[in-house]
Amino acid sequence: MTHAMLKGSNVPLQATTVRAVLRWAPGQGVPDVDASALLLGPDGRVRSDEDFVFYNQPRHPSGQVWRLGKKRVAEGLTDTIQTDLSRVEPSVGRILLVASADGVAFDRVASLRILLYDATAADPEPLAYFDVKPETGEETALICGELYRRGEGWKFRALGEGYSNGLKGLATDFGISVDESEGADDPMSAPRPRPAPSAPAPSAPSRSTPDQPTTARSVSAPSVVGPEHPTAVQPLPGASRPLPPEQPVGVPSQPAYGYPQHPPAAQSAYGYPQTGADRSGYGYPQAPAAAGATGAPSGYGYPQPVTGAPDPDFRLPPQGPQFIGR
Repeated sequence: MTHAMLKGSNVPLQATTVRAVLRWAPGQGVPDVDASALLLGPDGRVRSDEDFVFYNQPRHPSGQVWRLGKKRVAEGLTDTIQTDLSRVEPSVGRILLVASADGVAFDRVASLRILLYDATAADPEPLAYFDVKPETGEETALICGELYRRGEGWKFRALGEGYSNGLKGLATDFGISVDESEGADDPMSAPRPRPAPSAPAPSAPSRSTPDQPTTARSVSAPSVVGPEHPTAVQPLPGASRPLPPEQPVGVPSQPAYGYPQHPPAAQSAYGYPQTGADRSGYGYPQAPAAAGATGAPSGYGYPQPVTGAPDPDFRLPPQGPQFIGR
């Protein structure tokens, strides 16, 4: 769980190795911000100048407090101090976490925040954070917070106390000796290291290629090699044979089931009326063999009309159950 802290509040720390990340938003006219740490003894002052961890002395001689350096992250720029609290010397009771703006007032630094992380945890969720805001806007150095002993453990307190005389004035206030007459021996006046400009990365060796002509040449696509196209459409193999007729010759165009049909011109399929003397087609009324004949009906099983006019009382015979309702 992340604790959002107010000025003067404190929170206990369960982590043994704490990473204090100072973060701010870059921009035009925004000064460069540095993170520092002062290790204080029981009297609230440094024991020696070696208790000051900053850009010209990035690691404490004990090896338990050190400066990780600056990074660019999605939220802005960061500078980090890391501390192994479980191995800090017993004579150290407080560790101040300081931000300095390189001689420029903090009213030009936006979104200044200090975040505390458990350096041994894989979860990037911060343990606590505190938004540091200058009180007057003229501060050039700020004590963002402090790590201090409480019984057998450690706590963090949010402070936000400012100094208008910069990092040198703050360090002097806690016992760092600054001799103005011997600036060359003073760690505060030593040249501040800045990252050297990185040399341009060597370009990857290019593969040797033949010289290109000065004028571009149009390259045409290769033509497909194959037989010449015929001038006329050729029939497909096997297509010269004639197709079978759609219907046999002599089949009536409307062979509807159960209705009288006109006799075809020539004798054809089985079951249709035929021309000639014997027109005894199965199941249909037949015309007489000769004009005016009054002979007996020739249809199978049913009386046949003697005239060409249809019988108005004619009905089809009963059909099987498969035709009912159709």
